[in-house]
Amino acid sequence: MLGGREMDLSYLAQVIINGVLIGGLYALIAIGLSLIWGVMEIVNFAHGDYLMAAAFFSYIFWSYAGLDPLISLPLIIIIFLSIGFGTQKFIMRRLMDSPTLITIAATFALSLIIRYGFFIVFKPDYRVIRDPLLQGSLHISSISIPIAKIVTLLVALVTIILLFLFLKYTKKGKAIRATAQDREVAKSLGVNVEQIFLITWGLGIACVGIAGTMLSTFYYVFPLMGVTFVLIAFASVTLGGFGSVHGAVFGGLVIGLIQQLGGAFVSPALKDVFVFAVFILVLMFKPKGFFGKY
Repeated sequence: MLGGREMDLSYLAQVIINGVLIGGLYALIAIGLSLIWGVMEIVNFAHGDYLMAAAFFSYIFWSYAGLDPLISLPLIIIIFLSIGFGTQKFIMRRLMDSPTLITIAATFALSLIIRYGFFIVFKPDYRVIRDPLLQGSLHISSISIPIAKIVTLLVALVTIILLFLFLKYTKKGKAIRATAQDREVAKSLGVNVEQIFLITWGLGIACVGIAGTMLSTFYYVFPLMGVTFVLIAFASVTLGGFGSVHGAVFGGLVIGLIQQLGGAFVSPALKDVFVFAVFILVLMFKPKGFFGKY
């Protein structure tokens, strides 16, 4: 009887730990999505495909240059920061005054271009990074925690904390928050709104670039992988509230826990069903989310 109870508690602890570990990754993905929406009111449907692209960059560096994802991470951050700048400068800047439907269509088209561009080049095959630096697991009693997921959570936490500090204490960060609160007032106070938009896209895509790189250490890399993760990111942001960076972190962690608990105690096949059931309930009863600015 006691042994069974201990086993149940160990299993529950394992599931909760798994939920927190994957929830940290979801939070990192969602934070970039929420940041872009909060500042620019643009829903980036290509967000998951940037994640996929980052995972592929990680795989390419490992496959062709022998660089472990943890080693190539700084380079990928620079690449995706630049990609974010480029997306804003050459595509989204021209659409800033367009109706919402136009910007949605533009990011959806961008999503398809990225996704099927990689699909054509790499085919639909699943790829995996073998023997990364972060192989193995940490064992505590009967609980097993993959090292790659522990480090992913730590990287996510450091990234999120640095982003919070940047937004709260730096001049550019305060300008981003001012622009998110009222674009016209910020402009009248001398804020270079165009530059803020550029920085916002850079930061948002850099965050998802970090997430994609770390994801590649324990997940298959394939051209359609972004679809599932962007849906989970939308669910996380909706739960936390669009435009709220704190809310995105909260939403990501809660979604991770719901997914893992539902999969463990009901059915693994239904774990994503629970996520989107929560997504629908939040839309019905609390459409602004728990921390939303709208």
